[in-house]
Amino acid sequence: MQQADASATSRVGRGVQNGRVSSHDASHAGSCKGKLLVATPPLADPNFDRTVVYMLEHTGDGAVGVVLNRPSPGAAPEVATRWEDWLSPPATLFDGGPVETDALIALARLTGPAEGAWSQVLGDLGSVDLGHDPALVADRVDQLRIFRGYSGWGPYQLDNELNEGAWMVLPAEQGDVFHAEPGDLWRIVLRRQGGRLAWVANAPDDLSSN
Repeated sequence: MQQADASATSRVGRGVQNGRVSSHDASHAGSCKGKLLVATPPLADPNFDRTVVYMLEHTGDGAVGVVLNRPSPGAAPEVATRWEDWLSPPATLFDGGPVETDALIALARLTGPAEGAWSQVLGDLGSVDLGHDPALVADRVDQLRIFRGYSGWGPYQLDNELNEGAWMVLPAEQGDVFHAEPGDLWRIVLRRQGGRLAWVANAPDDLSSN
């Protein structure tokens, strides 16, 4: 698997600025937007081994998502530390992917409107502009997670990987983006599918030992 560089993913039609992503309405047959990409084991690319990626966009120009199960403890940029009191547990930044690792994407569910500070991604899930004063919208933040970097694919690159069987495309549940136990999310998502996929969830990390 090859990850697209930032210049390629910029053609998806999304901007990432101060944690906020801008939407693109272009339709794409078989779009994975709003779904989960679950890595099929074994995946040689360590960036994505046993990852769960929430897809923010998928068009003919490319695709963008964030890895949901890679917490990244450590120092956070100042713009993110101002929001740390409202982060959903575990209250840390997450590695969203290997593209533009200096960029931040903040996903949130709010209990009320926050004009200018929140923009819809899908349904009640949206992105927050981290440049805003947290005090102005904090009372409406129900769930919040900040990702450092993102996962991106160039035109039809993800489609090719799906055809090769590198990913399983599965429905997302409301709690997945803000799951309190992200380290177990890969197995949790597979187990709830039942059948063969539930069996895959129990595969050992080292398949050669099975």
